[in-house]
Amino acid sequence: MRERHFIDSHKVLTGPAVLAMIAAHGQWENPTAWVYLGLHGGYGLLWAAKSRIFPDRTWEREAGPARGLAIWGALTLYWIAPWILTSRGVSAPAWLLGLAAFLSGAGVFLHFAADMQKWTALRLRPGALVTDGLFARTRNPNYLGELLLYGSFALLARHWAPWAVLALFLAAVWVPNMARKDRSLGRYPEFAAWKRRAALLVPFVL
Repeated sequence: MRERHFIDSHKVLTGPAVLAMIAAHGQWENPTAWVYLGLHGGYGLLWAAKSRIFPDRTWEREAGPARGLAIWGALTLYWIAPWILTSRGVSAPAWLLGLAAFLSGAGVFLHFAADMQKWTALRLRPGALVTDGLFARTRNPNYLGELLLYGSFALLARHWAPWAVLALFLAAVWVPNMARKDRSLGRYPEFAAWKRRAALLVPFVL
């Protein structure tokens, strides 16, 4: 099996897991819980579809049972947000629900559109350096999209723990992956100019 098989299965099961939390804590009448289910559960299904239509080669590495369990265990940390939300009966104000919906939509757009752009560009020009479109001002628009996505989930939980999980992934997984990618792309002559005009993650900031 490959890493994507474990990642995809976890993403697909996020919706049922959140629904089980809603049932376990009797949150059937909590609009915030249902909005969370729609955002995070929907994202999981969309991820699985994306993985089949335009897969990310990053997750094509072989993975045995131990590696698969490690991936599952790490991703399950993202379920802390819905557990807190449902177990505490968190109710977000209307403006926060709207903000979370906007951030989630923007995150899905950046994440998926960037992956589609890269996938298409590399099929048309194998080995090319993708520096235009969504990659013009940030070298990692897909990670920026994920940051917005998981930030929207953390907002709905209204607790510090999901933010700590997001910071952990940022420091332990995302930043090392971005640094490794920069080192790999450094072999292209045009990389230096692209690096000067495109931020690592957040345009004009970082």
